[in-house]
Amino acid sequence: MFQPVLSGTGVFTPSESVSNDELVVAFNAFVELFNAQNADAIAVGEIEAKAQSSSEFIFKASGIERRYVMNKSGLLDPEIMHPSLRQRSDDEPGIMAEMAVDACTKALAVAGIDASEIDLVICAASNHERAYPAISIEIQQLMGMQGFGFDMNVACSSATFGIQTASDMVRSGSVRRAIVVNPEICTGHLEWRDRDCHFIFGDVCTATVIERAEDAKGDHFVIKSTRCATQFSNNIRNNNGFLRRSRPDGTKERRDMQFMQNGRKVFKEVLPMVAGHMLGHLADEGVTADQLKRLWLHQANKAMNDFIGRKVLGRVPEAGEQPNILQDYANTSSAGSIIAFSKFSDDFGSGDKGMICSFGAGYSVGSVLLERA
Repeated sequence: MFQPVLSGTGVFTPSESVSNDELVVAFNAFVELFNAQNADAIAVGEIEAKAQSSSEFIFKASGIERRYVMNKSGLLDPEIMHPSLRQRSDDEPGIMAEMAVDACTKALAVAGIDASEIDLVICAASNHERAYPAISIEIQQLMGMQGFGFDMNVACSSATFGIQTASDMVRSGSVRRAIVVNPEICTGHLEWRDRDCHFIFGDVCTATVIERAEDAKGDHFVIKSTRCATQFSNNIRNNNGFLRRSRPDGTKERRDMQFMQNGRKVFKEVLPMVAGHMLGHLADEGVTADQLKRLWLHQANKAMNDFIGRKVLGRVPEAGEQPNILQDYANTSSAGSIIAFSKFSDDFGSGDKGMICSFGAGYSVGSVLLERA
């Protein structure tokens, strides 16, 4: 058996961003257009008038101030309200693989290794741009990596589930080095015309190098243990899929073909599950909450993270103990906890411990207990 370590992370950040103010201007223009076009139906009660949004509402509901996006013009066009991405030929790299190359290159540089030394690629994300060939294999080809690759989807927990899978393979000796990549174009599956969620997501890609401790060439974190759990729920759901056209209403525009969430139920049901999962993980490893220097949590909502931080630590987290990045990145699904780790881990000394935790649709929750070597 071999000891797996986390030796490098990389973050690809899109060049375009959208502030809350910009988003609200576009959304409210769409609302005015919709209400005007449907004025007669609204007047007789057949259709409900849409309400306008505000920057104050968005920040209070989420803690988000802006988000990075792969395409800004489509999102801010009241007659489009979704990303406008160019058509690519099958001979060109896919957009997710292109994002991944940037993140992987950065992660490999931190780890001090060449792409040819990687023998497992896991592309773990909440949505993939195609069913096959696997995005991971395309990344492997573009980067000149060896071995094999496969795709995973556990929604917002995809990164931690991918880390556990890679760690287990390194530990068993079936692979020597792995990279877990999380290209998230969340703006593609968000319904930008829904006031309750039009502000939630942003785009990004993260990459994490996992290898044997004996091979690590620089500073690294020992992966002490990992834990994953799932419990089925419909409260976060997206019904789009390859069987859509085979169903009677499959060609119609349907709200459930994009991100759907019952926010109140998610808050009520997920938070106890996540806090209990983390505390159970720590207890089984003989680690107390006061031995943790930091929690790197899934970046979905500031109120959710504050609640989890209090439950796990048994007190209000001090500055830096539970960092948030969603004010700048918004919810980036599986990538959020990895962004937080990448940006807030350089100050760890030997023996310092921290926990990465992600959670979301499924329900799913994954945690990774780390110790600086």
